[in-house]
Amino acid sequence: MLSMTPSELLLAGLLAAVLVLLAWLLVRSYTRERAVRDQLVDALADQMEQQLGAQHREILRDLHEGLARQTDRIGEHARADRDLLQRGLTAASMQLSRGMQALTQSVDGRLDTLSGQVNQRLDEGFRKTNETFASVMARLATIDEAQKKIDGLTTNVVSLQELLGDKRARGAFGEVQLEALVQNMLPPDAFAFQHVLPNGMRVDCLLTLPAPTGLVAVDAKFPLENYHRMFDAAAGELERRAAQQAFRADVKRHVDAIAGKYILPGTTSDGAVMFLPAEAVFAEVHAYHPEIVAYAQQKRVWIVSPTTLMAVLNTARAVLKDVETRKQVHVIQDALGKLAKDFQRFDERMAALARHIEQASRDVQEVQTSSRKISAHFHKIEAARFDELEPDADAVPLPRT
Repeated sequence: MLSMTPSELLLAGLLAAVLVLLAWLLVRSYTRERAVRDQLVDALADQMEQQLGAQHREILRDLHEGLARQTDRIGEHARADRDLLQRGLTAASMQLSRGMQALTQSVDGRLDTLSGQVNQRLDEGFRKTNETFASVMARLATIDEAQKKIDGLTTNVVSLQELLGDKRARGAFGEVQLEALVQNMLPPDAFAFQHVLPNGMRVDCLLTLPAPTGLVAVDAKFPLENYHRMFDAAAGELERRAAQQAFRADVKRHVDAIAGKYILPGTTSDGAVMFLPAEAVFAEVHAYHPEIVAYAQQKRVWIVSPTTLMAVLNTARAVLKDVETRKQVHVIQDALGKLAKDFQRFDERMAALARHIEQASRDVQEVQTSSRKISAHFHKIEAARFDELEPDADAVPLPRT
């Protein structure tokens, strides 16, 4: 081991002391530097905290001011939308009211016109019906007077057989009965008595019926002499049988005469009527002489009694009434055609009105949807739930701070 001199030892001690002093100074310097750094960090943190608080308050103040301005703008837009919606609804209501009023006036006018025409037609129909009824009553009064006269003749012991004993009287009785029945059942322009046909023959009654029937001749004469002999109690069985055969021959000859004189192709109808004014004779022919009925039908001659002639005349009157009604059908059809056009226009206008109402309804629904969205935005803004606000293309952007 090397030995050191005292000076070296002193120098080494001084060096060691310097090193220790330097180490202490370094430690102390580090400690003070750390303390100063901590103080600086604390001071900077306080200053930054103060600056951040001031900036945060400034941002919040700007945000509140922006929200207030946005709320004012949204309120103004909402009031403007409500005013616009109110004006639109008011205009649509006024237009709808004017359209309904005009439509009501048009329909009322058409209905009044149609009602006037219908009332006029009904008044004319009632007037004609009253005239016909008055005419029928007058004719019934005439018939009643004639019936009273006939009753008076009956009380004076004037029998039907005596009245019909003469052929001329028998023909006059048939004509009177035929005239009474026809005049009571048909209008005056539907018949003519003692009419002369183009072939020069005079028919007891000529009925004028609508096409295709046309003119129908009615003969009131009938063979009755052999009919009375058929039921003569004083005659024998052979005489009654001979009278029955003669009666059938008389009726057939009468049928041939009617068919030859009163059925004129191109002038009258293809059939004629043989009127038997006694129901007993009509019943005898149809009950016990069917070959006569078949022969008459083959010749297009229809055998009728007072009862069946009333049925024929009643049918003819119904046909005439139907023809008269058809003559007025075009008036009713014209009125119905005009009414159909009015209703078609009414339907078109109602469809247009329905489209306008449907469009107004869709506009109202869209406005209600916008109103609900605006209300929802208001609630979220009031609750400060800004992150829940949904972007809207129609929304006004918030101002930048």
